[in-house]
Amino acid sequence: MKEREKFGSRLGFILVSAGCAIGLGNVWKFPYICGQYGGAAFIVIYLVFLAILGLPILICEFAVGRGSGQGMGTAFEKLEPQGTSWHHLKWVSILGNYLLMMFYTMVGGWMLYYTWKMASGQLSGLTSEGVTDAFSGMLASAPTMLGWMIVTVLISFAICALGLQNGVEKITKAMMTILIVIMIVLAIHSLVLPGAMEGVKFYLVPDFSLIKKHGIGTVVFAAMSHAFFTLSVGIGAMEIFGSYLKRERKLLGEAVGIVCVDTFVALTAGFIIIPGCFAYGVNPDAGPSLLFITLPNVFNNMAGGRIWGTFFFLFMSFAALSTVIAVFENVISFSMDMLNMERKKAVMINILLIIVLSIPAVLGFNVLSGIQLLGEGSTIMDVEDFLVSYNLLPLGSMVFVLFCVKKNGWGWKSFIAEANAGEGKNIPASAALKFYMTYILPMIIIAVYLKGYYDTFVKMGKTALIGWMTFAVLLLVLIMVVVLKKSSQKEK
Repeated sequence: MKEREKFGSRLGFILVSAGCAIGLGNVWKFPYICGQYGGAAFIVIYLVFLAILGLPILICEFAVGRGSGQGMGTAFEKLEPQGTSWHHLKWVSILGNYLLMMFYTMVGGWMLYYTWKMASGQLSGLTSEGVTDAFSGMLASAPTMLGWMIVTVLISFAICALGLQNGVEKITKAMMTILIVIMIVLAIHSLVLPGAMEGVKFYLVPDFSLIKKHGIGTVVFAAMSHAFFTLSVGIGAMEIFGSYLKRERKLLGEAVGIVCVDTFVALTAGFIIIPGCFAYGVNPDAGPSLLFITLPNVFNNMAGGRIWGTFFFLFMSFAALSTVIAVFENVISFSMDMLNMERKKAVMINILLIIVLSIPAVLGFNVLSGIQLLGEGSTIMDVEDFLVSYNLLPLGSMVFVLFCVKKNGWGWKSFIAEANAGEGKNIPASAALKFYMTYILPMIIIAVYLKGYYDTFVKMGKTALIGWMTFAVLLLVLIMVVVLKKSSQKEK
């Protein structure tokens, strides 16, 4: 069997993994919800949950990857005790990666398209109505979105085809370095705009009246949810990079490094966006409207706005591409590990597969816009995002955690031994931590999972809410049947 590729450097591992974690949610959601829920007070709560929720799950994924030396297609088979059924849950990961790419490639195409439109001056001088019409026109044009989606797929798979070190690691390191430099430059520029300090005040100054207004429970849950989703854990997108990691360093330090980079990008995005919005008197919305309507209006009112706007969308393109490349590497690993396929053949097959699978999301904004499964105004992309974000990510995260601690899974002792192999700071193998990861952490994940269903369907009425919440519980029970099978085995 061919020897598995390894990262060439620790920096490469951290930047590639951070590139996977850093997504568009860091930019179009975090700055807004931070200001909305109390500024610095919200950040403190968010960082606490990042440490107690996101970090342990991330370590579990890396440990499974490094311990097995395999992607999620075969990792559980290698580590699970004989006669257990954990390997059936690999389909959570496989389905999650493909579903994520069915709409994320399209959104990556939006970023590349807007980089070109901003650089070519097509957005310069437009009125606010013109900027809105430009975004609406893109969504209405299936050929435009299909073309840029295909460009995103081809670029990303071409990088993966070069291999781990020569392609994914080398190019993602360069992209991430440029991304961070561009972000710092854009943040400094935003901070010197007239009126920018009002934006910084909204963003960072603790406002406990906002916490009181929304309710401490709402604010805590918002922080908990974002801390959970920001690291892209649960579908094995991080596990694959653990499988490429040498056993030279303990996993706690590696995971902390990735969390720090991800948090830096999220915080810096706020310094880019919020001061600019306040400087020009526009509302810092969350979501796509922030990137494609609000910010182009800001750039149009800014001296040298065409240049700054081009840099901004170039940064956004790198953020999107780094995630797509990372997930594509996982997608390729399924074919390589499960079917013993050569990398280039796996790339060619998945290019065609991903392009075909991404078409419904593209058409959901135009030709198939009548399909609104999540209520009026929803799209096919919303359905795909719901399946990934509120189903497969939380359920997959729970599976990883329980696999690492359960007696019938990999087992606490095996997990701790793998996580603490190498140089660096140990994860304490204490009874308290084991209890937390066995009982408390899964309960938090279940709460996030059920709250996601509640928030999605409460607006559709009582009957729909009860029906979908029942479905959510049944899906959870189905997962637990596999997790709890043969739980009487002695711990490994």
